[in-house]
Amino acid sequence: MLKIYNTLARKKEEFKSINPGKVGMYNCGPTVYDFAHIGNLKTYIATDVLRRYLEYSGYEVRQIMNITDVGHLTNDDTNQADTGEDKMMKGALREKKTPQEIAEFYTEKFFGDLERLNIEKAAYYPRATAHVAQMIKMTEALIEKGLAYEVNGNVFYSVEKFPQYGKLSGIKLDELKAGARLEEHPDKKHPYDFSLWLKAPKEHILKWESPWSLGYPGWHIECSAMSIEYLGETMDIHTGGEDHIFPHHENEIAQSEGYTGKEFARYWMHTRFLLVDGQKMSKSKGNFYALKDILAKGYDPMHFRLFAMSGLYRTQVSFSWTALDQAKTNLEKIANFERTLGEIAAGGKAAEAPQDEPVDFAYIYLKRFEEAMDDDLNTPLALSVLYELITETNKLIAAGKIGSAEAKVILSVWNKMNRVFGLVLTEGIGEVSQEAVAVAEERKAARIGKDFQKSDELRDKLGLLGYSIEDLPDNEYKLRKK
Repeated sequence: MLKIYNTLARKKEEFKSINPGKVGMYNCGPTVYDFAHIGNLKTYIATDVLRRYLEYSGYEVRQIMNITDVGHLTNDDTNQADTGEDKMMKGALREKKTPQEIAEFYTEKFFGDLERLNIEKAAYYPRATAHVAQMIKMTEALIEKGLAYEVNGNVFYSVEKFPQYGKLSGIKLDELKAGARLEEHPDKKHPYDFSLWLKAPKEHILKWESPWSLGYPGWHIECSAMSIEYLGETMDIHTGGEDHIFPHHENEIAQSEGYTGKEFARYWMHTRFLLVDGQKMSKSKGNFYALKDILAKGYDPMHFRLFAMSGLYRTQVSFSWTALDQAKTNLEKIANFERTLGEIAAGGKAAEAPQDEPVDFAYIYLKRFEEAMDDDLNTPLALSVLYELITETNKLIAAGKIGSAEAKVILSVWNKMNRVFGLVLTEGIGEVSQEAVAVAEERKAARIGKDFQKSDELRDKLGLLGYSIEDLPDNEYKLRKK
């Protein structure tokens, strides 16, 4: 039976869905003003593993992931969504495009990353800009209930009117007020009241008519409105990064439960930060990476997926190129294991010295895999079970105890495990030489300079070195051994 760590309860709890056999799950998706960084992608991989294991366990999962394309301000994490610059506007100014163009471009890049990482598609990816009417309706209801108030065209949720405020994060309002380091907003009654609707300045491009002003929604109301629209008033699971616990998810609870009078989400699952060489990712430190940066160095997306699963989702993990190299080595081991078993299974020969009970041998490991996953999705332990299976299988192959029948059983067990791991194993996953990377980078420069003859010559050179190259958008590429 699956147990998951529920942030709301602050302990592991046995998972029971609202409707037997069905799960409604909402994932906080990206704000599409820039590339998703590898910390974001680690969270989405963890969510994908959760979904895959729920499906493995027999559930039908309805997964919703939002696309934020308005209302997410640069100071949202500390200033309750009422100060700072709209991130979509920031991206538009940076690239001299409209916010809509920025949203379309980075949404496409995000979906490309999900596909490369073999992350299963959600049932729907609602966009904030397409659900403003639902946000206005919800805001009107909160005002009618006395939980929100309007001042000068701005609408704020009154946190003091929701007695359970802080139940997810454990933060107490009295402590917040005493230690508040926020910019005082003249229209707010409490420093931590948060915006539901903001009056737009004249230069703001994204704005809509509302009963209060020509403006735009606050970030927090977006997720509440979209999740209720597609999953109903109470969902089974809500996920996100640990930075979402406060204020974003705390505010989602307050406004959603204030609106419906019902529990918003039964289980809250949060991933911890991905550090880079022990430090928080930062562009100024030069340790800020997107998936394309990893691919440019010759790694496969599956190397990063395996790296992400090598740590428990709710513990901090430090990314380094050494750690990614270890994931590359481990993936090659898994690929060799699958390839060898496939060859033995296809050979049709009986084992020279058969195992007495090959089925029991393989399924003991599958049971241990399931026990690891049932314990709060313990992927590091589940992977260690797989590595033990590989080691034991290799010993039995060397002893002549694995024939076609046994190989098929072990392959079946591996395929069951990989329904959850989601690793795509292809020929050529392995070490990429620095020489090949240098040639690929030279070819990239030639393509950018539109020297296509040189580009073709360098492709041929890579072929002689034993590599194929796949061209990706934005002049990026993927190298593989032939």
